[in-house]
Amino acid sequence: MHSNQEVLTEARLQVFERIIGVQLPNHYRDFLLRYNGGYPKPYYFTISEEQGMGMVNIFYGIGGMYDNLDKKIDIFDDILNAGFLPIADDSGGNQICIGLTEKCFGNIYFGIHDEDTEDMDNMYFISENFKVFLENLYDDTEE
Repeated sequence: MHSNQEVLTEARLQVFERIIGVQLPNHYRDFLLRYNGGYPKPYYFTISEEQGMGMVNIFYGIGGMYDNLDKKIDIFDDILNAGFLPIADDSGGNQICIGLTEKCFGNIYFGIHDEDTEDMDNMYFISENFKVFLENLYDDTEE
């Protein structure tokens, strides 16, 4: 992971969690505290057989960087209201999200921005949790 983001403190992370009204899943919290976002390598993942593969452009961080979660929750409030937190994007502006509701807490989804969000038809299940999602990232030569 390449990250030149500012260091995230536990106190600042707790403030963010109070803002969104939920404590984040442990694997994702650990990632934020260690890297606070950044550029993964490798960065490809499988969306579905139908959709093919996607790629992580950047993981969002918390604080004074351009790609920060504070801005993203304002921009993507419909995603947050549906029970998901956008945590990264791809080069096309689609969102990689983590589930926040009891039904899908900690699961990772890929949300296609130009499809209907109302029935979650645009959300594709990617992984059971953030740790597995990171472990399953691959180079384009590995598929």
